[in-house]
Amino acid sequence: MTRDDAYKVGQLAKRTGMSVRTLHHYDAIGLLSPSRRTESGHRLYDRDDVARLQQIKSLRQLGFALEEIRELLITKPELTPLRVIEMHMARLDEEIELQRSLRTRLGAIAAGLRRSEKPTAEELIQTIEVMTMFEKYFTEEQQQQLAKRRDMIGDEAIRAVENEWPQLIAAVRAEMEKGTDPASPRVLELAKRWRELVNAFSGGDKQIEQSTAKMYRENPDVSKQFGLDPEVFKYIGRALSAIESRS
Repeated sequence: MTRDDAYKVGQLAKRTGMSVRTLHHYDAIGLLSPSRRTESGHRLYDRDDVARLQQIKSLRQLGFALEEIRELLITKPELTPLRVIEMHMARLDEEIELQRSLRTRLGAIAAGLRRSEKPTAEELIQTIEVMTMFEKYFTEEQQQQLAKRRDMIGDEAIRAVENEWPQLIAAVRAEMEKGTDPASPRVLELAKRWRELVNAFSGGDKQIEQSTAKMYRENPDVSKQFGLDPEVFKYIGRALSAIESRS
């Protein structure tokens, strides 16, 4: 690190896990260029440059192409760093909800089989549909990572979370429909619990996030299929942002 928290391209690449080649490419296409120079002429990325890089990474994981990101950052002043983070959090929440929904479907079929009840064809088709979607967008290694994460949590904890999610979502929706300020104590309390449940499943794997982003981009009806409410995610996202700003 250089003085005043400014970074040479190699230092920034090492700290972020990105390649020097990628950062040079961003510079070449006018997406992100170092703002400062040392006395000897070395170009440096400052705090604002790093903040822009974070925006770029979030937008990439939301499925935007580099040309689209450059256009957005230039022409959309309303796309603030906070707004980008809120969009990214909402997408991650949707990813967790999709995983939970698949686990619920499989759990219901398993419970019926334990009672010697055969699942209906419709139940099986819906489950196969979700499984096929995962096979299309997630590598075998990624699916194994997701399975390991579920194993770490344990069946009992998963069932408890599955039972709590509908109640929590209903409580958040009720506050939203009443027009409650997302930064109010009541909604912040709900948001903290929301984050705890999400963190119980989130592994932070960037490649999995990118695969999920592609799946959502190419299948816009996925969230509707699983009963996800974009307005609720947007509302709770504002509450989560309020928590972050106070920490």
